[in-house]
Amino acid sequence: MSKEKPYKFVDDDTFDLTNMVREGVPFPYFTKLSNQIHLDVEEWSSYLHLSERTIQRYKKENKSFDPLYSERILQIELLYKKGIAVFGVAENFYTWMDTVSLPLGNVKPKELLDTAFGINAIYDELGRIEHGIFA
Repeated sequence: MSKEKPYKFVDDDTFDLTNMVREGVPFPYFTKLSNQIHLDVEEWSSYLHLSERTIQRYKKENKSFDPLYSERILQIELLYKKGIAVFGVAENFYTWMDTVSLPLGNVKPKELLDTAFGINAIYDELGRIEHGIFA
């Protein structure tokens, strides 16, 4: 009976991340990440600007994602890693991501994951929370 290892977020090493983007995020890695951070195919479809059918095709063919999509996947993963570190408990961060945020334009932070600007806005807000600066 093998015990599955707990999920370990990607390291922030720029060269490793660059190589991972260039090689493409493998679908099994994407699946583990999705399960860990509680994002479903419909949400990923929106964030990656890919149809659910295309994502299912990646799964069926056990393909790695193209660099453009791999980069967004890793940006989101790093954001979640940062958010969990700031909140201290993953579930608290997940709840925050699903709660309307006045400083982020009265939307749920999760709704901003479809652009680099949105991801950066969430990072900035996490920095303010981390340093006790609440808007």
